[in-house]
Amino acid sequence: MKKLLLIPVLLVVALSTAFAQTSSDSTVTKPYLPVRFLVGASFEFGGDKVAEVQFTNGESQSIPAGQGVSIHAGGQFQFPKLDKFLLRATVGFKYVTTQADNAHIRLSRIPLHLTANFMATDKIRLGAGLASHQSITFKTDGIGQDFELKGSTGAIFEVAYSFIGVSYTAMTYKDKYSNSYSANNIGITFSGVFPK
Repeated sequence: MKKLLLIPVLLVVALSTAFAQTSSDSTVTKPYLPVRFLVGASFEFGGDKVAEVQFTNGESQSIPAGQGVSIHAGGQFQFPKLDKFLLRATVGFKYVTTQADNAHIRLSRIPLHLTANFMATDKIRLGAGLASHQSITFKTDGIGQDFELKGSTGAIFEVAYSFIGVSYTAMTYKDKYSNSYSANNIGITFSGVFPK
């Protein structure tokens, strides 16, 4: 658990390093680096209800399949003489919990993304590709029945300006009984590469 708590700290440090260096001279050409380290995070919303938690005060909270906060790391690849085209590949951890005070109820998964990107301008990036979610697990912290959903693959699209963007993911989860749950979601994304 302590290792998981270190991940957001490392992400903040990495993003701070990536965005701290800005050039005031717009005529300077960026050096060609075929591979750059990529870090990011996203807040995603949407999807069908995969579970519902009932509280002792009579209130309830549903857990949508597509919702969660995620952090990810990977690489950005630039092709020689094609500086407007980029390939991005990341692996991450996506997580959503409930407002329960006495139990750690959560839905977690491991997202893998592979996208082709086009730099429309120096700061506007358009991306499209594949997203795969693996190890989809719902845990109730002992107050209910835990379950897993089958890994799934879908499409992801993103429009970004500088380090912030908006994404859409189309994906469907299935349980062991082959019931389907839409995990479609809209997200706010943050990403940065370094060295710049």
